[in-house]
Amino acid sequence: MQSARRSDFLTIPRLEQIPHIVHGFGTGEWKDADFKKRPEWAGFRLLFLNQIHSTIIRFIDRIPEKKLRGDVMITDIPEFLLVIKTADCLPVLVVDEPRKVIAAIHCGWRGTSKRVIQKGIQGMVDRYGCRASSLLVALGPCIGSECYEVGEDVLQSFRQEGLSSEFFRAHPSKIKKYLFDLKGENISQLLSLGIEKENIYCADACTHCDGALPSYRRDREKAGRMLSFIGMSF
Repeated sequence: MQSARRSDFLTIPRLEQIPHIVHGFGTGEWKDADFKKRPEWAGFRLLFLNQIHSTIIRFIDRIPEKKLRGDVMITDIPEFLLVIKTADCLPVLVVDEPRKVIAAIHCGWRGTSKRVIQKGIQGMVDRYGCRASSLLVALGPCIGSECYEVGEDVLQSFRQEGLSSEFFRAHPSKIKKYLFDLKGENISQLLSLGIEKENIYCADACTHCDGALPSYRRDREKAGRMLSFIGMSF
């Protein structure tokens, strides 16, 4: 595991080394109100998306007048905290350290089949001149490959998008069911863009197995949401 547990959220040590970066992957104990309890974050504005399992990118250059729909936020403006909500899906935080650009990406299986992580990275390249090889990417906890059971429809969605089925494994006891490696597929997409392997950091906890983390598959409607966040100070 390339993460450390700090109070009620997990952090990536490499990102902690960057003085102007604030980030974390919240446990089930970390709530919206907890952001306001940290005086060092008093000047930050929290930004949430209405997440719809899309590839819609929101470039944040001012305070939005209303809550935006989409699954990717990117900004080069300090004192915005970009927040992604998940409960088995994969939250991804991205940093361009020299250019001071950050992104937060929500990767469920639907978004992953549409290459949302690749489109988010490409948005950083096109809009801000970022270089893929210079980016640092932190993948938070999500449901693990031993627990993520999916059906034939999910496999076919990936095939129809021209993606490999290498991250699907036939279920050992159920017909036309598969175990899907959500994190592995997204790492593969990152590597294909030229992200350096050593610049990809993972919090490897499985949300389904770790009772401290929200899991919709485990708890259904009783599941909370994991709040993953990234921001920059001046």
